[in-house]
Amino acid sequence: MPARDLLSLLGIRLPIIQAPMAGVSSPAMAAAASEAGALGSIGVGATDATGARGMIADVRARTSAPFNVNLFCHRPAVADEVVERRWIETFRPLFVEFGALPPESLREIYHSFVTDDAMLRMLIDARPAVVSFHFGLPDADAISALRAAGIVLLASATSLAEAERIVAAGIDAIVAQGWEAGGHRGIFDPDGPDDRLGTLELTRRLVGAIDLPIIAAGGLMDGAAIVAALKSGASAAQLGTAFVVSDESLADAGYRTALASDAARITSMVRAVSGRPARILGNRFAALDAETPSGDIPAYPIAYDLGKSLHAAAKARGDYGFGAQWAGQGAPMARAMSTADLVAVLAAEIAQAMAAENGLG
Repeated sequence: MPARDLLSLLGIRLPIIQAPMAGVSSPAMAAAASEAGALGSIGVGATDATGARGMIADVRARTSAPFNVNLFCHRPAVADEVVERRWIETFRPLFVEFGALPPESLREIYHSFVTDDAMLRMLIDARPAVVSFHFGLPDADAISALRAAGIVLLASATSLAEAERIVAAGIDAIVAQGWEAGGHRGIFDPDGPDDRLGTLELTRRLVGAIDLPIIAAGGLMDGAAIVAALKSGASAAQLGTAFVVSDESLADAGYRTALASDAARITSMVRAVSGRPARILGNRFAALDAETPSGDIPAYPIAYDLGKSLHAAAKARGDYGFGAQWAGQGAPMARAMSTADLVAVLAAEIAQAMAAENGLG
């Protein structure tokens, strides 16, 4: 499918998708991105059906343009009381450092969409224009129901094997998430092998082998990078870290400060924060992960329960070093401005880069 056909399918003017960053991308951000000609996105994996319905209504109150609703399709967590108790005790000294106590026990704070019938019923009723999946796919019945409701479906892949599963499931387009990408890696099996392909290489491989439009994601921060992705065969580009410091972002002051500091120069793929691999800024949690065997970490998102509690305790004492400060390798290029202004700047940069490619600059 040519790039223009994907834009028509999504109902957007620009080959730009604002990534659905749960906890960071607000309804105001999504609406502003969509109003500006991109595809705005909200991440609802961290809430329930009622919360998600409210977020969808909030976006619709701000724009009539299409937007994307993103869901987590991870393998439901398997609790291990021994591992979880040991994890709590490992972090007890840090909680004490901040004048707090760790949780008595840990819980599965997010429910996977693969078992959330209430979320599926809500989506069929609300009918957002676009729904996307991260960490995997729901079952065939859920996909059929969403398609029957007229919803365009996207899913992220980190490898050709995952992309082939997405094609077989009947999804409309694939988000090719490169190793550079910030936040949680969309790999279907976090305990399996990972090719760690960069964004452009992954995009080229999928374009050459898959008969679906490919959306490049990971490390893309400006119009020139978007054009490079389009030249690699992508039909559009998805940007997340570029929007973290936008006016409408839900990122707290510590996160914004870290992203503008030397901490942005080196990002790390860590597992200790949440239980799944995710790229983060160089903070105290990232340093702890380097010393922690993956087998000691509870399952996702059970581990995240402790991570969030530790961040809250540290933040109350003015220490932001344990926040989930997700960021891609392009983090030093983040620009603080409104979402609408950023989309406009990206569009202008795309035009400039394309003109230069055609010898018109």
